[in-house]
Amino acid sequence: MIQDLDYNINKLRKSIDEIDEKLLDLINKRLLIGKEIGNIKKKNKGRIIDNERESAILKKLKDLNKGPLRDDTLDHIFTQIISESREIQQPRKISYLGPEATFTHTAAMNHFGRNVAFIPQPGIYDVFSEVEKGKCHYGVVPVENSNEGSVNNTLDLFFESDLKICAEIYLIVSHDLLSKTKEIDKIKVIYSHPQAFAQCRGWIRKNLPGVGLEECSSTAVAARNAAKFPDSAAIAGREAAYMYKLEVAVPRIEDSTRNTTRFLIIGKDSTRKTGNDKTSIMFATAHVPGALYSALQPLDEAGINMVKLESRPARHENWSYFFFVDFEGHMEDPVVNETITKMKNLCLHLKCLGSYPMAKT
Repeated sequence: MIQDLDYNINKLRKSIDEIDEKLLDLINKRLLIGKEIGNIKKKNKGRIIDNERESAILKKLKDLNKGPLRDDTLDHIFTQIISESREIQQPRKISYLGPEATFTHTAAMNHFGRNVAFIPQPGIYDVFSEVEKGKCHYGVVPVENSNEGSVNNTLDLFFESDLKICAEIYLIVSHDLLSKTKEIDKIKVIYSHPQAFAQCRGWIRKNLPGVGLEECSSTAVAARNAAKFPDSAAIAGREAAYMYKLEVAVPRIEDSTRNTTRFLIIGKDSTRKTGNDKTSIMFATAHVPGALYSALQPLDEAGINMVKLESRPARHENWSYFFFVDFEGHMEDPVVNETITKMKNLCLHLKCLGSYPMAKT
């Protein structure tokens, strides 16, 4: 009986080994074809990253997937394969709001895979600057949080920057209590970023009301501090636990389970139409009654769905504002192009920040 069981397991394992060998061979063949495509792109000065093509590949594979492989696992596997293919075609540098193990870093890895050179930056301005100077191919910055609202610094930097929005990423923000110990009654101080404290206020009040709270510049810095002292903890993401060799003392301590941050990929490329796109614009109007209504009216008349409207003070004049609008559609769509042309005639200034694939929230 036991011998039969061992025989069946060994037989199945042999089948797995054969499949693994075939998978490895096919992946390497795919990468070599990707390298050939990269050589052709270089000769014709084409873009290495093709967001439309990559989105189409992942969508097609998910449509073909009959399981038991989960779609999110499929997405992770093929994102890594695509990332490796890009690296073979042309090594890339990605600038992001650091340090390592922050949620921006996690979002960047989710989008580009882990096979690229990620360059942490101390501020959002520095991310824009590195990409504008050509030192990095793309940048990753946060733009809004479902609980905390917009990241104003990111919006303000679009005033003077010529960079475009190439893609967007939505990341569910989950906070864990990280520590050298899982015994939370021994914790005397918790380190974290002010936003993380705000998003976990209820849990802290209920479970560790007498513990001291120390604010840090990022959740990654908080994890680094917690790694130094056995009687401390950090509120941070799971990536920080791996990086700083901390235990997850308590998982998912955020008060809201629907806390999501939206990130933007910024670069110099224009992204072609995919059929499921979003366009971002910024504009200024005359300081007269009804100016904003008039500027937005072409969107309504064209039946274009506006998904975001945000105002920011203009730097050159007090009590004057710029408006940021996101709406469904792509600048290559005739109706969108015509609508933007109409809006330009009604605005003092209008700039298209980019059309890009709409991410799943």
